[in-house]
Amino acid sequence: MPMSTLEKQPPHWTLTGDDPPSTDPAPEDVSESSVALDEQLDPLWKVIVWNDPVNLMSYVVYVLQRLFGYSIEKSTKMMLEIHNDGKSIVKTTEREKGERYIASLHSFGLQATMEKDR
Repeated sequence: MPMSTLEKQPPHWTLTGDDPPSTDPAPEDVSESSVALDEQLDPLWKVIVWNDPVNLMSYVVYVLQRLFGYSIEKSTKMMLEIHNDGKSIVKTTEREKGERYIASLHSFGLQATMEKDR
């Protein structure tokens, strides 16, 4: 007589205090190794803000503070780099987050692009 599918499945096991410890990695080990693997598979991207003749320097500082949470000193330094050098890398992050930053920067009226970090 053929066995049904249910009969072929192993019995359900329950853990008791006498069971040997699991050899599975701890949750924190799994997350650390998966983060390391994600970083290897997903390269980082640079979010670049470009100089423009439209926005005031004080406004650029305000946007950098509000969007990235930077201090006034760091935001001012980046704004001066944008003004003097024509651009500044304001964030290095994963591609998806970078795309959201770009959309936010555009909504504030700033010119921004992304490029792959080498």
